[in-house]
Amino acid sequence: MFELKQLQYFLVVADELHFGRAARRLHITQSPLSRQIQLLEHTLGFQLFTRTNRSVQLTPAGHAFRTEARHLFAMAENSVSVARRHSQGQAGVLKMGFTAGSSYRHLPRLLSRASAALKDVEFILEEMVTVQQIEALKSGQIDLGLGRQPPNHQQTDGVCIAREPLRLAVPGGHRLARKRTVRLEDIQAEPIITFSPKDGFYFYALIDSLFRRSNLSPVYVQHVSQIHSILALVSAGLGVALVPETAEALHFENVRFRKPDIPEVHADLYLIWQKNSGNPAVRTFAEVVRKRNAP
Repeated sequence: MFELKQLQYFLVVADELHFGRAARRLHITQSPLSRQIQLLEHTLGFQLFTRTNRSVQLTPAGHAFRTEARHLFAMAENSVSVARRHSQGQAGVLKMGFTAGSSYRHLPRLLSRASAALKDVEFILEEMVTVQQIEALKSGQIDLGLGRQPPNHQQTDGVCIAREPLRLAVPGGHRLARKRTVRLEDIQAEPIITFSPKDGFYFYALIDSLFRRSNLSPVYVQHVSQIHSILALVSAGLGVALVPETAEALHFENVRFRKPDIPEVHADLYLIWQKNSGNPAVRTFAEVVRKRNAP
């Protein structure tokens, strides 16, 4: 089989139709150029050029081969370029886990910015709770996680991309819907729909700690894992709920949101990844996110 270098030499000679000019263009002497063309013709089994003392011309087979050779050489150059972009993290595939709550606002913004900066990176998305994301990162099932757990700095790295205040979700006709702000004592007296201690542990612990620090004993009537499920139960009049601010984007019928009068607390959202990730696109994407979220 012929070499890529021979293909390049043939195309230059075919353009110049002069071995001397072609050799100068290739920065080699004429003798090795002629030798490579002869080897190429021997490999192919047919003559590419007719040579006289006065001229060099392409044979009919040479004309046909030049068209195909240009395609082959362009494909070879493109394959090198594509591989280089993958090695530099400018192209590739990123598998990302995300929580349902992050998809209301933060995930679309993140992907929009990433798509503008990394046009040749494909994202494969899978909805999963934060606990599942951590396990999926360890096993290599995903490259990135978008959830509530911060990086542990031993195995994972990450960046906080959002800090959300909490909002109180109440049924439309509820007495608390008529108030601009609501105290924790008011909430404690109500049946409370909250997050699952297993699948929604971050929010469960965050909300429960608010009551415990104020020496209040909340009455939890339902534990569910997803924000939209909580709002559906609030809409049905089964109770009230503390949820992150982005829940307002869901626009549930018969649900009103109020600002609770609570100690300063935020629900943080993190993009995390394994420190030893072998996917170059992870590092490139992380750099884009860090620049966007720099103070």
